[in-house]
Amino acid sequence: MKFFKTICVVFSLLLVFTNLVSCSGSKRRLAAELTPITNPVNLQKVWSVSIGKSMPYNFKPVLVNNAIYTAAAAGEVYKFNSQTGQSLWQANIKETISAGPGTDGKIVIVPTIKGNIYAFDAETGKPLWDTSVATEVLTEPLVVAGVVVIRTIDNRFIALDASNGKRKWVNPRGQSALSLRTSYSMGSINNEVIFTGLSGGKYGLLALTNGNLIWESLLAPPKGASEIERLSDVTAKPTLLGSRMCAVSYQGKIGCGEIKNAAMSWTKDFSSFSGTTQSPDAVYAVNEKSYLVAFNAANGQEIWRNEKLVWRDLGEPLAVGKVILAGDSEGYLHLFGQDNGNILGRVRVDSTPIEAPPIPSNGQIIVQSKGGTLASYRLQ
Repeated sequence: MKFFKTICVVFSLLLVFTNLVSCSGSKRRLAAELTPITNPVNLQKVWSVSIGKSMPYNFKPVLVNNAIYTAAAAGEVYKFNSQTGQSLWQANIKETISAGPGTDGKIVIVPTIKGNIYAFDAETGKPLWDTSVATEVLTEPLVVAGVVVIRTIDNRFIALDASNGKRKWVNPRGQSALSLRTSYSMGSINNEVIFTGLSGGKYGLLALTNGNLIWESLLAPPKGASEIERLSDVTAKPTLLGSRMCAVSYQGKIGCGEIKNAAMSWTKDFSSFSGTTQSPDAVYAVNEKSYLVAFNAANGQEIWRNEKLVWRDLGEPLAVGKVILAGDSEGYLHLFGQDNGNILGRVRVDSTPIEAPPIPSNGQIIVQSKGGTLASYRLQ
């Protein structure tokens, strides 16, 4: 485990060094300047609240039953009314929280950098129980069917009983020599199956009852001479629309297929940290250069790409209605048309990065910045 943590730290430092060199030694990493938009679509602010910062982590708010649950790195846990922004409760665990909360609307779970797991009553914010998984957690917990699933940085899946925090099962997955130090988000299907991306360019399904692997498939085989070149992690949670699953990997591929099959119907070379979003006929993703690209969901043919926000470090996108929304590293929320990728509008939430995907909520769009702004907007 010490070796794995050392590798993660070394790779993180390598990434920082690479970015610094590229920023100072060439113009390739210079973020695109924003240009005026003709007849922009207005994003009207409905409400905004200030919460604690999430940096250096990426916290994703969770919407359940018209309530937004979120957290801050300093230890605060929050619940807000999603329509008005009214604070419903706030708790503090006096530890550094390392990932956003998980909740089913009954219980709220937050992990810490020390591997401690805290549970709160979702209705009142009252502390319920706490336990330890002994290892840092960067992935937001999954809470479903009375089970809390924790994914640790050393790639163990640990299931806890939601009523008391007792362990139900542990599944230690294999680990690549190098893996990205980031959240590998999870989702569930019919309260029975966990789906997630994995290191080494893989994605798969696990049974919720016992953690057994249902199937695992290779989206993007690692390639290259060095271990860094061979990194091909599926860091973002695959997306589901009906029975269609789409996934993307870093330094690898993007693809879509039927959830019942252990293989994609099509794949294309692509590299992304931030994941995919879908509409009935297309799948959209942001590559590592911040190009937003649309693919035909049936055959993978590229429909369009928008390169106007190069190096602005766009976060995880959201397709809703006829538009796509994504935040950037300077706190802007951008609005694109699904039919052609044109930029339709933008609003500045604050001056800090927006990496988490926007959340649709009864005609509103809720977004959280890493600087601690939680805000809701309505398209005009």
